[in-house]
Amino acid sequence: MLKIAQVPIDSTPFGAEPGVSIHYVSCPPPADTKSKGTILLIHGFPQTWYQFRRVITKLADGGYNVIIPDYRGAGESTKPWDGYTKDVMARDLRTVVKEHERVEGKIIVVGHDIGGMIAHAYAAQFPDEVDGVVWGECPLPGSTMYAEKKHSPGLWHFTFHNIPDLPELLIQGKEKQYIKHFIDRLAQNPAAISAHDLEIYSLAYGSAGGMRAGLNCYRAFEQDAEINQKMLKEEGKCPVRCLGLWGARSFGDEKASRGMCEEFYKGDVEFEAVPGAGHWIAEEKPDVFVEKVLAFAGR
Repeated sequence: MLKIAQVPIDSTPFGAEPGVSIHYVSCPPPADTKSKGTILLIHGFPQTWYQFRRVITKLADGGYNVIIPDYRGAGESTKPWDGYTKDVMARDLRTVVKEHERVEGKIIVVGHDIGGMIAHAYAAQFPDEVDGVVWGECPLPGSTMYAEKKHSPGLWHFTFHNIPDLPELLIQGKEKQYIKHFIDRLAQNPAAISAHDLEIYSLAYGSAGGMRAGLNCYRAFEQDAEINQKMLKEEGKCPVRCLGLWGARSFGDEKASRGMCEEFYKGDVEFEAVPGAGHWIAEEKPDVFVEKVLAFAGR
């Protein structure tokens, strides 16, 4: 059974700024199933927790307590002016996991797109609390791939989203058209995201502050790069085992994914491609997404 909550994130060493609240959905395993642990799912842009609607109960049926938040600035979470570096966004979610869901053991962190950047920040900051991290469909700020690809034509939106104020002005009133173009351009099967799904995402990012908050996640990338490089130099490579998960028809490949993982992780590094999927793996190929996440979690 899904549980929906809206929880405050206070100004503690592991929290974020006062006045921020995080909306999340959680789903425990069936009552007759022994729990195998907790999986935290972190969505990307331009999406919300709803991105994982087709995989939540399947992961729970696999024996896991599943936690799916709207990260700060997205969906029903509050939309503050700042705090969009991924280390802060990861600490928001860690507060949900530890202080509100009261999870005691290690967790599996799964992130897609910007959620992948947050998943890395979670594992890098709290390696003793993470059993494994799954992330992909993003060039990680601070990595060689990020430096090489951030100004490439396929990632033109990185530059566009980084311009102050202008993107919001041009997108205002056309959120649905912009998000549909964004989704269709990166999908192998655009029909996997229906008109109803598009409406949900458009309403979320068309709300007051929604698009500004979403774009601020991109505007923090250069800070993220500095933070990731600083942590790498001071703390060394993250010891958590890592899976790079990409759509087989997306813009990444095994060489690039493994390269990024090996730059930042000293634990076991794996790569998996989801056949027939573009960028939106959990929506285009939910059964394969579940299969690969559960297989990794159980190893």
